[in-house]
Amino acid sequence: LFTEKPQSGEVTVGENITFVAKVNAESLLKKPTIKWFKGKWMDLASKSGKHLQLKETYDRSSKVYTFEMQIIEAKPNFAGAYRCEVASRDKFDSCNFDLAVHGERTCCYNDGNEDSGELDFSTLLRKRVVQVNTEPDKDVWEVLSHAPPSEYEKIAFQHGLTDLRGMLKRLKKMKIEEKKSEAFLKKLDPAYQVAKGKKIRLAIEVANADAEVKWLKNGQEIQPSGRYIFDSVDNMRYLIINHCSLADDAAYCCVVGEEKCTTELFVKEPPIEIVKNLEDQMVMKGERVELECEVSEEGANVKWEKDGVELTRDESFKYRFKKDGCKHVLIINEATKEDCGHYSVKTNGGESMAELMVQEKDLEVYQSIADLTVKAKDQAVFKCEVSDENVRGTWYKNGAEVKQDARINITHIGRIHKLTIDEVKPEDEGDYTFVPDGHAFNLSAKLNFIEVKIDYVPRQDPPKIHLDCMGRTPESTIVVVAGNKLRLDVPITGDPAPTVIWTKGEKVVTEGDSRVHVETTKGHCIFTIEGAERQDEGRYSVVVRNPAGEDTADINFVQSVHHLYEILSLGEDSCVVQWDPPLFDGGQPVIGYVLERKKKKSYRWMRLNFDPYSETTYEAKRMIEGMEYEMRVYAVNGIGMSRHSPASQPFVPVAPTSQPIGLCLDDISDTSISLKWRPPERIGSAELEGYGVEYCKEGTDEWIPATQGLTDRTSMVIRNLTTGDKLKFRVRAYNMAGPSAPDTLAQPGKPKPKVTWIKDGEPLSPTFASVRNSDVDTIFFIRNTERKHSGKYDLQLQIENMEDKASITLQVVDLPGPPEALKITDTWGFNVALEWKLPKDDGNCEITGYTIQKAEKKTMEWFTVYEQYRRTNCVASDLIMGNEYVFRVFAINQVGPSQEPCSSTDSAYIHKIGMEYKSPTYKDRDFSQAPKFTHPLVNRSIIAGYSTTLSCSVRGIPKPKVTWYKNKMDISNEAKYRMFCKQGVLTLEIRKPCTFDGGIYMCKAVNDNGEDVVECKLEVRRKYPPGRYKDTHGSTFLD
Repeated sequence: LFTEKPQSGEVTVGENITFVAKVNAESLLKKPTIKWFKGKWMDLASKSGKHLQLKETYDRSSKVYTFEMQIIEAKPNFAGAYRCEVASRDKFDSCNFDLAVHGERTCCYNDGNEDSGELDFSTLLRKRVVQVNTEPDKDVWEVLSHAPPSEYEKIAFQHGLTDLRGMLKRLKKMKIEEKKSEAFLKKLDPAYQVAKGKKIRLAIEVANADAEVKWLKNGQEIQPSGRYIFDSVDNMRYLIINHCSLADDAAYCCVVGEEKCTTELFVKEPPIEIVKNLEDQMVMKGERVELECEVSEEGANVKWEKDGVELTRDESFKYRFKKDGCKHVLIINEATKEDCGHYSVKTNGGESMAELMVQEKDLEVYQSIADLTVKAKDQAVFKCEVSDENVRGTWYKNGAEVKQDARINITHIGRIHKLTIDEVKPEDEGDYTFVPDGHAFNLSAKLNFIEVKIDYVPRQDPPKIHLDCMGRTPESTIVVVAGNKLRLDVPITGDPAPTVIWTKGEKVVTEGDSRVHVETTKGHCIFTIEGAERQDEGRYSVVVRNPAGEDTADINFVQSVHHLYEILSLGEDSCVVQWDPPLFDGGQPVIGYVLERKKKKSYRWMRLNFDPYSETTYEAKRMIEGMEYEMRVYAVNGIGMSRHSPASQPFVPVAPTSQPIGLCLDDISDTSISLKWRPPERIGSAELEGYGVEYCKEGTDEWIPATQGLTDRTSMVIRNLTTGDKLKFRVRAYNMAGPSAPDTLAQPGKPKPKVTWIKDGEPLSPTFASVRNSDVDTIFFIRNTERKHSGKYDLQLQIENMEDKASITLQVVDLPGPPEALKITDTWGFNVALEWKLPKDDGNCEITGYTIQKAEKKTMEWFTVYEQYRRTNCVASDLIMGNEYVFRVFAINQVGPSQEPCSSTDSAYIHKIGMEYKSPTYKDRDFSQAPKFTHPLVNRSIIAGYSTTLSCSVRGIPKPKVTWYKNKMDISNEAKYRMFCKQGVLTLEIRKPCTFDGGIYMCKAVNDNGEDVVECKLEVRRKYPPGRYKDTHGSTFLD
């Protein structure tokens, strides 16, 4: 991602240094985010302040982000390793660099009054550091470095060391800095990057050629395999990773003995390409639209846009986005006119665009209702057919709505609407109307009722062909569209039923399954051609005969074609096409044409007009510049549409460039002139072929080319001109679409304009600002802007007796000053209320917010409470009990945060509060409830001699007293019965019942709130039928 990485640098104590990183965002879908770290984990974003400033700028012309980290008044503890990380969606990159600080190191304790821009966090972990002289320090460190840890306290006592822990920390740091690798001659780089699916080789150089190495990935040892290959050449050791995947994005370590070196491997995913583009579509209003594309990777993220605006899932769910492997689909459930436009899908590696056109759906009537004349008790059927099967409608009789009943039936099946009246009565006579819902027209017909008595008189009617069609001539000619199916249903009458014969010339057309066949039914003869062809043209005759006579009719069939066409001109998003009328009009005059276009690599044709276009020249618009298209045309007459013409030659809509700018005179002599100009502002999708320069003598209209052909340069010297001629010059840019509009230079040597810059009513001083003028422009510039340069500037331009003016306002902005009077207004619980005043200096622009930070007084490590906070008071919450806090506030404007904060003069102590648990009090609730049986007793029939039980369940509070009764007699104290109660389930056990134990059993539950009763009937049947019994041997005897 980096186009420029931050480089390692050196700085002297007290001086400033800036590290710069640049990222090209041209191929990124999202703005990159950057993080600066010191060491491995300390994020420097929270350390911004007096000694550290982070800045960000964006160049719109080059689409490059510039990130800066500026260290101000460097201190010795700022030295160390730094890291810069940048990320954008699924892309990531990082870079390591070092900072060396030269000068005498001074050891002092940070008492908390210093600004937070400190980059060394180790000072926050110790109370104090003892200053020691150089010579004793050196001896003590040497002794400690060679002594075992068990002797540290003894040595400290001998040399008078009171802060042994601090000395050991410094000793450990010194050992790490001074330790040199004995195992590695060349270590791994800090980071590597490889594209997904590619191969990478990590290399080290060891000091001992026989040394063995181990490779670790995220702390786990790597075993050799087909993907991980270990290689050794002399002192070099290699780890080769084949076909890198995202799982290989990890930290790697090489171990030699007890030494190791580490690196980070970043696997970069390849750009997602669009392998199948979107297709242009034209739909009717209300239809579902699916725009589909296919990308090179499954699960890739894409962005959908309409006319440059990103589409998202809204609450109305108008747009739905579907992923199916590599396919991505944009779904519009019900298209409206507002959905027309250009839709595009974008990935980090490509873009595809298509146009969606939505047409209003006009309701067409395929069959209207007809007048009916019916007799009594007949059935009347009004039937109509419309183009939209979803359209409903209402039937009316003489203006009143018709309701469905036993005789009247209203149906709607597909596109057909029917009104059926059974057993017609005189009162059914009237005007009937069908009104489609949502459309401003209706269909009407009349129902006539007649009462006729007919006496049967057998007779013979001669046959008759009822042929009625558009375009009828004395010979009954029928015109059929070539390539379509023809089904001609000819009504015939005659009594008895006539026979039908179809012929073409001398050939008789027979019934069957061939492409051209006939069929005869009662009252009709049907002639069918499946897919009309040129060979089917000709005259067809139909003859109907019966004993009473015969009738004939002739039909002519022709095929309609039309001529090819050509592209007359091209524009930026349009073209003009022209064609010739068809050679044969099919027997009907051509009423217009229908045109279609498609992208060359697409298979979907898009209709450009729905109503027939009467001219033979048409301008097609709303094309995409630089995209190849093809076109074709249909002819339309009263019968329908012809076959389409062959597709045109592919063409690309392009427009001429804009005119060159700044044509001016560079030099002039008696016989030559030197001109120069700048390229056009808009080139377009076609390449610029060159420039053409022409001149014209005053008083004539003939422009003469200055040279043969075109020139690629933006300057030209025209020689061999006649001295004394007055000439006009012009230059035009050329591309494949032709010449642009010219930029003309008239009267070479015209007077120079007089330019004056004024501020506050007085001309500008050269020491205040610089001005550079030419014949075509004026440049006003200030090398180092200051606040005093803000204000209104007036520009006066004078040429002879003509004058013009213009004004600009310049606002020079700077970082704001710190807020004022930060104070703690209140402290309660774990909260502190803060209040401050606006800064005196707002940096000549609006204060956009404040950054509020807190720090424990023990550590003085600052943490952000609020960012971009708008008000001048706030509450810091979630503070820790028992800690003492101080606060500070930075002011922020559009330039950045103030260099100095406003710190609180006092601190806030969060007191420890003894907390006593108070048990909540509850209001006693009355749960008492009268007894109620939740499961009743059930009538039973049992056999004598076998014990049985009766069960029910009861609910009540307090627990009810339960009493069992048989035939209303209390049986609680009888030994034959046992009563049980378990969790509300009541059971009565009857041991070995006899026939005398049958009867009505009742269970009664009583408590202080009431009582409830449930009963059942028990029938006890004899074990053997009456009059039979068995002895002990199983023999049966009769009484």
